Amino acid sequence: MSSEMKHEPPRTTEQVAAGTPPPPPPADPNPTVIEEAGSRALTEALRSSFVIVKILMVGLVVLFFASGIFTVPSQQRAMILRFGKPMGLGPAQLIGPGLHFSFPAPIDEVVRIPVGELQSARSTAGWFQTTAESEASGQDEKDTGNMTLNPAVDGYTITGDGNIIHARATISYRITDPLNYVLNFVKAPTLVTNAIDNALFYVSSFFTVDRAIRYDQAVFHDMLLQRVKDIVNEEKLGITVVSCDELKLIAPRQVRKDFEAVTTAEIERRKARDEAQAYASSNLTTANGIAAAIVNQGRIDANRFAQEASADAKYFQDLLPHYLENPELFRARLQAEAMGRVLTNVQTAFVIPTSTEGQEPQLRLLLNPPPRRSQINEPIR
Repeated sequence: MSSEMKHEPPRTTEQVAAGTPPPPPPADPNPTVIEEAGSRALTEALRSSFVIVKILMVGLVVLFFASGIFTVPSQQRAMILRFGKPMGLGPAQLIGPGLHFSFPAPIDEVVRIPVGELQSARSTAGWFQTTAESEASGQDEKDTGNMTLNPAVDGYTITGDGNIIHARATISYRITDPLNYVLNFVKAPTLVTNAIDNALFYVSSFFTVDRAIRYDQAVFHDMLLQRVKDIVNEEKLGITVVSCDELKLIAPRQVRKDFEAVTTAEIERRKARDEAQAYASSNLTTANGIAAAIVNQGRIDANRFAQEASADAKYFQDLLPHYLENPELFRARLQAEAMGRVLTNVQTAFVIPTSTEGQEPQLRLLLNPPPRRSQINEPIR
């Protein structure tokens, strides 16, 4: 319904029955005043809106440029890429620690380079499929029973004797040439991981499965580290390899029990061999001691006998002139000296005179004389 109909004056019953049209409504007394008031309100509303929009636009512009302020820590360097092109030339392309400004994306891109931090790369190309949960709990290395190795998802390396092992390694390195590391390679960390993969497969071919797993893991470690360094230097990645923090070599889980049985037998063999060597060493030491004692005693006796023989020889050499001078007297004197030594502790001595009839005298001794009478009457104590 229009505004005119709303302000239509009332009609009488006769006018309605006769069909007489209603009279026109009365004219608005102040149309200009109403229009000016509405225009003024609309203008003020638009002016206020434009002010708010201007403030918001200025704030967005300030916020846009403020988002380009960034800080570089002391252990890092940064590089600004403007539309993908590095700003500056040579060493000036690197930004040192401190507060810096760059245009926000997509104009500029800030690339941070951790030159003072130790980086690490891990190779799992030779490792079987696993999850972080199973690896943390140690369930990934347990015997898998009848499950077979799936080459589509399980990695492995081949040893020099045609066996397969699972191998993984973690290498630590430092970025020594940041410009080369960032500008010459799209994904330098991926190249470092590929270098470790190459080294694992390469070094495994020089070892048998027993040497790699049980005997020469230290040699495997050194060869792996050297191989990674050679690849890094050859590719000029701009890094320095520091150390190999992790090297793990295990037999396939499907045959773990067999390898453990071999390991147990090897341990028992070494134990038996060590015990035999210890027993042999103990007996050999004892025998060497006894032999040394016998040899030493023999040398002592030999020296004593030699000294005694030398003393006897000297004694007889000294007596020889006296014997040659008067043999009868010498023999008589020696006999007297011998008898003196023999009869030193003799209590009863018998002198047998020489027979004048040419017969040899006889000496008869009572070896068991009867006890004296005084001894028979003495009581037994």
